Amino acid sequence: MGKYYITTPIYYVNDEPHIGHAYTTIAADVLARYKRHRGLQVLFSTGTDEHAQKVRQAAEKKGLAPQDYVDQLAASWKKVFSFLEVEFDDFIRTSEPRHKKVVQEFVSRLYASGDIYKGYYEGWYCFWDEAFFPESEVQERKCPDCSRELQWMKEENYFFRLSKYTQPLLEHFLANPKFVEPEIRYNEMLNILKSGLRDISISRSTITWGVPLPFDAQHVVYVWVDALLNYITVAGWLDNREKFTLFWPADVHLVGKEINRFHSIIWPAMLMAAGLPLPKKVFAHGFWTKEGQKISKSLGNVIDPLKVVQDLTQYTGNERVSVDVFRYFILREVPFGADGDFKDASLELRYSADLANDLGNLLNRSLPLIEKNFAGSIPEGRPDPVLGKEAERTVALVEEHMGDLAFSEALNSIWAFLGTLNKYLDERAPWRLAKEGKTEELGDSLFNVAEGLRFSALLISPFMPTTAQLFWESLGLDGEVKKAIWDRELVWGKLAPGLRISKKPPIFPRPGKENP
Repeated sequence: MGKYYITTPIYYVNDEPHIGHAYTTIAADVLARYKRHRGLQVLFSTGTDEHAQKVRQAAEKKGLAPQDYVDQLAASWKKVFSFLEVEFDDFIRTSEPRHKKVVQEFVSRLYASGDIYKGYYEGWYCFWDEAFFPESEVQERKCPDCSRELQWMKEENYFFRLSKYTQPLLEHFLANPKFVEPEIRYNEMLNILKSGLRDISISRSTITWGVPLPFDAQHVVYVWVDALLNYITVAGWLDNREKFTLFWPADVHLVGKEINRFHSIIWPAMLMAAGLPLPKKVFAHGFWTKEGQKISKSLGNVIDPLKVVQDLTQYTGNERVSVDVFRYFILREVPFGADGDFKDASLELRYSADLANDLGNLLNRSLPLIEKNFAGSIPEGRPDPVLGKEAERTVALVEEHMGDLAFSEALNSIWAFLGTLNKYLDERAPWRLAKEGKTEELGDSLFNVAEGLRFSALLISPFMPTTAQLFWESLGLDGEVKKAIWDRELVWGKLAPGLRISKKPPIFPRPGKENP
């Protein structure tokens, strides 16, 4: 059995979960589910970044100790991800003892090797992002990332010899052109490397809520260094050598493009300094806008995934199905890696055309025909070789696209197959065959449509787990579709005749019609 280790960034615990957080995490969940369908042993981690001066200050305002405060917030993040059907294997928190132990051991080793040294840092500092920025990146004293006012600060810090790893990193990039994707993000990082790297601060002496440096208790580890180390904590670097040997290096770090530099340059350099293998890939996806506008709290257009699901439920009548609609939309609407624009009209169109019509109506048309003509049992039928070839081709395309993290393209291929199934049903016209008494042809037709629905349930399972399970049960199939291994199940003609179908209300009722 092979392995696959996929990570999201750990999210700043003080944030309110929004579409950006949901996008990365749902994409990771889809990939993890897909890899499990392929029979791999998967480790999928997400979590919360809890050490920051802002966290301490927010806790004090509420009259709480920082640890009690982050305990409450972390529980909320878990709840949101669970609501979005995210099935992570580990939810890492930087305030956990296991992580603090890793951070202190890691920086101790780098200090002992001479890759960490003491000095002074002076420059523009963003309180909100907890980051220093070089003069060359600053315009009008505004933060390059969040556009807030910067402060000029000077403090005693410990530094990491990042400059030492410029050439090794450059060689790694040139030897591994897919180390960072998409290509535009790779080129951005390559240009940074070609211009040379400067040593970076890895501690703070003015902050107390964090992991103390083991060799200088007056300093805490800089929050970004602390956060990046979560990936080896989850993999068991110190406490589980067997697990670490199996899962490290990570197969892919999924991140937003705004934190690409940390993951594609600083993190690999830290690993080089520690003598650890580099992750196989960093994939930095794009941003979402809302109706063409940049999303911001000041504009009041932040997209809350929970609110989107709540609004969708007026159509579906089923909150779990609404989560599927949201998951489908954000991964189908734009190529993964590009920027996307969230339009209400586009969501409504996807719901009506793709889900209510192409997917839901195919099931709604087929099951009553089986019920009426074959007493509700899957009929005997000869597998159609042409349809079977198309199904096999679709599976191959989906596997190719998923290997490239091209979620939108994978869904395009699945929906092309659904189009083929709908066309097959129209051309075979089983309702006409029933009137003409052509029982054998009728059985063949409905068997093949049902088999196509079984394939479809398997293929959409990583993206739309609730819908896939409803399809599975509608066909009279036992067990959980999410546990099905594709190599065993995606065999055309495997559907067993005689299974009793289970008619359900429409999964995707058409807008304007009364919900079940």
